[in-house]
Amino acid sequence: GQIHARQHRKGKIMLEYTDNMETMLTTREVSVLLNVHIDTVRRWSNDGLIKAYRICSRGDRRFQKKDIEMFLSAE
Repeated sequence: GQIHARQHRKGKIMLEYTDNMETMLTTREVSVLLNVHIDTVRRWSNDGLIKAYRICSRGDRRFQKKDIEMFLSAE
């Protein structure tokens, strides 16, 4: 997919995907796949254990399936 960076109203740079969103997973979907609480997925993302992409002005997280697979294989 194509990534576009744009500046959020508070000055943060946000990345937005213009296509291929169907290959991205939400935080909730990742929590179900990994059988952990959604807050655990957020914490792992914040700690850099799982790569997340911030989308839209709210900064929602999306995860690539391949990154989740790599995370699982590293355990």
